[in-house]
Amino acid sequence: VFAGTLNGTGALRARVNRPASESVVARIVALVEEASATKAKTQLFIEKIEQRYSVGMVVATLGLFFIPLALGTTLQAALLRAITFMIVASPCAVVLATMPPLLSAIANAGRHGVLVKSAVVMEQLGQSDIVAFDKTGTLTEGTPRVAEIRLLPESGLDEDGLLALAAAAERRSEHPLAAAIVRAAHERSLNLAHVQDFDSTPGRGVIARIGAVIVRVGSPALLDDMSPAVDGSRLHAQASAVVAATEAAGRTATVVLVDGYPAGVLALADQVRAEARDATADLTRLTGHTPVLLTGDNAGAAARLAEEVGISDVRAGLLPADKVAEVHALQEAGRKVLLVGDGVNDAPALAAADLGMAMGRHGSDLALETSDAVIVRDELSTLPKVIDLSRRARGGVVANLIIDRK
Repeated sequence: VFAGTLNGTGALRARVNRPASESVVARIVALVEEASATKAKTQLFIEKIEQRYSVGMVVATLGLFFIPLALGTTLQAALLRAITFMIVASPCAVVLATMPPLLSAIANAGRHGVLVKSAVVMEQLGQSDIVAFDKTGTLTEGTPRVAEIRLLPESGLDEDGLLALAAAAERRSEHPLAAAIVRAAHERSLNLAHVQDFDSTPGRGVIARIGAVIVRVGSPALLDDMSPAVDGSRLHAQASAVVAATEAAGRTATVVLVDGYPAGVLALADQVRAEARDATADLTRLTGHTPVLLTGDNAGAAARLAEEVGISDVRAGLLPADKVAEVHALQEAGRKVLLVGDGVNDAPALAAADLGMAMGRHGSDLALETSDAVIVRDELSTLPKVIDLSRRARGGVVANLIIDRK
């Protein structure tokens, strides 16, 4: 029963099977909250110096008043000198010297299709020294297609039958691969059966009851969840061989289990964004480090895409918590991490990174909420531009402070 569901006519009976705190979404939200809580508090450059500067000015003003007064200067002269100094050294000018360049940079970034949520974020973008990318929907178009349907010998299904079951189970999922499977079924004009008991586990896949059978669709890790009644050694080996062949071809393997038995593998392919390679090269030049690929996809597909876009550091087969761990590992190595992602799986890592940036068109609600900035039109070419813009804005702040003090 989805939040906001309205019961029209008739009676609705709902059974709660476990506490809300144990649901998958609750665990994802908990990861996001934990990562957000551990993210270091940051302030604008001016906020870092404003308090010390103000205290220093007050101390200096008091000194200019009391010291000459103690040395015999008249009260009027000492007071006039102290007031004059306080007016000239007022921190108001410092504030005015810093905010306009950052606000102007935010407006400029907006015109280029990047929504930056605060001046703090705009200042920090230029300090990022490594960029980590998600794969599906970020470096790729996010509109994968079913390139091949591979049946297992004892499935008892044809291609249309397997695809119809997989699409029916995936119909309620928001994952790009699920959308591709449903779209493939519609292209074949297949009728999708009514689904009951649907559930989704980020990083693994979905499970649903369709009529009298239980269908699971997701990553090859589902093969470890095969029914105990299944001849594990033989059928597991057959399914694993099909998965390996699919991944060797650089495609994403999606496994379909029917009542715990492996029925087939859907091979999915996605289109790399045209600007991805140029954006990667520009980011390498700007940050001094080649971007990192963090993906839940298989190592074969991830490596092939990384080669196409010019990325050498590939970390594949990651669950949401694994992505958080990889971000922390980069931070422990002294890197300021800018993570770019789009899905629910990326939200915890977006919160854990020094800065998170979400893709606007295909980004999930949780990713958009968690991120510090949004690439509105999903154009990766705007990413190096906004980092360069941040650095120029910071340079303007420093120049204004120097000129103002002079």
